[in-house]
Amino acid sequence: LLLDWMLPGLSGIEICRRVRSRAELRDMPIIMMTARGEESDRIRGLDTGADDYLTKPFSYVILLARIRSLIRRSGTTPTADVLSVGDLHLDVTAHAVRRGDTAIELSPRALAVLEYLMRNADRVVAKDDILANVWDHAFDGDPNIVEVYVSRIRSAIDNAFERSTLETVRGIGYRLRSDR
Repeated sequence: LLLDWMLPGLSGIEICRRVRSRAELRDMPIIMMTARGEESDRIRGLDTGADDYLTKPFSYVILLARIRSLIRRSGTTPTADVLSVGDLHLDVTAHAVRRGDTAIELSPRALAVLEYLMRNADRVVAKDDILANVWDHAFDGDPNIVEVYVSRIRSAIDNAFERSTLETVRGIGYRLRSDR
């Protein structure tokens, strides 16, 4: 459960308290996400029942790593999260990419961009959408960083192969094609 402390109406702290009071939900992993970063706030969030506490702004990549960590510690075994687009495969849990039988090395950030593109296969994804979903929501760097990562991904997944799967849709964004 990803829970923001400052929700309209019922606070995240109260929701966390109610979840922990129900026997069937007692073991559900909870990450509290909030702008409240004081030490006393963190203690209150964790003492109320949150398993982890993440202060905004935070990195999407860090959030995913913390989710995976909580799932591992919860004792449940998630099903393999393998995304496939054509002959391109990404095992999200293992951080492994392959095209056909060829393993492909990508940095963690490039993997996160590729994952977002694969989850939106055959749709045009705007650069701003990639920034909003892969980088910190408070990212204030150069938005052209997306172009840098898309170029690296394209080099890794397309240049050595006969078919191109990642295309630029001029003036709009990028599309990962499943039919190529």
